[in-house]
Amino acid sequence: MNEWFWLAAAVVACFGVGAIMGAPFLPIRNPDIEAALDLAKLKPGQTIIDLGSGDGRILLAAARRGALAIGYEINPLLFAWSLMRTWPHRRRITIHLMSYWHSKLPPADIIYTFLITRYTAKLDKKLKAELSRPTAVVSYIFELPREPVAQTYNTWLYRYP
Repeated sequence: MNEWFWLAAAVVACFGVGAIMGAPFLPIRNPDIEAALDLAKLKPGQTIIDLGSGDGRILLAAARRGALAIGYEINPLLFAWSLMRTWPHRRRITIHLMSYWHSKLPPADIIYTFLITRYTAKLDKKLKAELSRPTAVVSYIFELPREPVAQTYNTWLYRYP
């Protein structure tokens, strides 16, 4: 019984860290993935970064469109799951087990985020400081504190810098 308690505590801790650092894991619906990638006008050969890549759904959809996809995930369970899930596309997908808050983001054409309102101003500041070339930023469900250039019913598109 004691082993089950510690196993359950470890699982809760893994998912709790993500919720505390930005957003809880909630799988995005496939139609919303496609709508977000369409809104950003993702093209083959472009690079997309998924901040908090979860189970790798965005990464897979982007790779299937011919893009290079980079994910950042701090939950080791989701990281392992997404590595297994994206393995067939490993030449197009890279996933980092780390917090994007403590990492300088590589150059990308598109950045995708699902981040609770409490952290959107912090992300806006990070993107302003780190992005030097034109980058589309897609925010799912939560708006960033700047004027969007386009939107759907639940996704906003921004241009940085």
